[in-house]
Amino acid sequence: MDWLMPWLQMFFGTDVDWKQVLLVGMSPIFVLAFLVEWRVMLRRGRNSQFRWKEIWANIALGSSYQIAETAMWLLITGAVFAFVYQFRLFELPVNGWTILPIFVGVEFCYYWFHRCSHRIRWFWTAHVVHHSGETMNFTTAMRQSVLNAFIGSYVFYLPLVLLGVPPAVVMFLYAVNLSYQYFVHTEVVGRLPRWCEFWLNTPSNHRVHHGRNPEYIDRNYGGVLIIFDRLFGTYEREEAPVDYGIPQQIVSYNFLVLNVHEFVDMFRDVLAPGPLTQRLKHLWKPPAWRRPGHENVRTWTTESRS
Repeated sequence: MDWLMPWLQMFFGTDVDWKQVLLVGMSPIFVLAFLVEWRVMLRRGRNSQFRWKEIWANIALGSSYQIAETAMWLLITGAVFAFVYQFRLFELPVNGWTILPIFVGVEFCYYWFHRCSHRIRWFWTAHVVHHSGETMNFTTAMRQSVLNAFIGSYVFYLPLVLLGVPPAVVMFLYAVNLSYQYFVHTEVVGRLPRWCEFWLNTPSNHRVHHGRNPEYIDRNYGGVLIIFDRLFGTYEREEAPVDYGIPQQIVSYNFLVLNVHEFVDMFRDVLAPGPLTQRLKHLWKPPAWRRPGHENVRTWTTESRS
């Protein structure tokens, strides 16, 4: 394996982004899993969730996300993690005794990143891309925005680095978390045994998260575990059939529109006439928030599905 590090450093620099390494390495498994899912659902006569325009949009969004994340790590994110790690409070060992608590720590950070991505519009401008798909299959997990790399979502993981977890470990375990999540974006699996549904983010639990049904909106934020949703009151069990998408559904398969529509609308809302203190609230208030006397901007065509 002596050849591996020089090869990785050629692409990722001296501070290898293990998150991207693992996700790229998992890509053939992701593709194979999708093909199996498609065949199984085809045999069941349930292939309505395989809309090929949306699937190709998902693949394009996922590929560009990987490129943007890698570029951002090389330019900024890697340096930020390295800088914060210089001021770590402890020297935390990484071994068989500590890896599980560290993983739970990453999951905890992911929960709050995910929750803030729904409740703070600045972060929602990137995360909305993931939720604007109106079907559910494995490629939905690939539906990510290039803006993820630029809005600063990595700050949610810096507390672990400050505590003394090496950045490479944080990023690798984050990638393990994301890899697991790929396999919960499906309708091929129904409800799992009760203990699984209680502890884990399962396909059933995650389908709820993607629903625009009123009772499902902003629920089930967990990545691998669902216990933080239960602890913080954001858990919802799958009961009614899930209606996938967002209440103000963007009507487009255009790669650029899907990436920037909410970001553009947010800044147009900020720039619209009104008191500055009210206009700036569009940056941190929930996505559906409206300031008095202003109708939120919709630059591109949307359809109300609420």
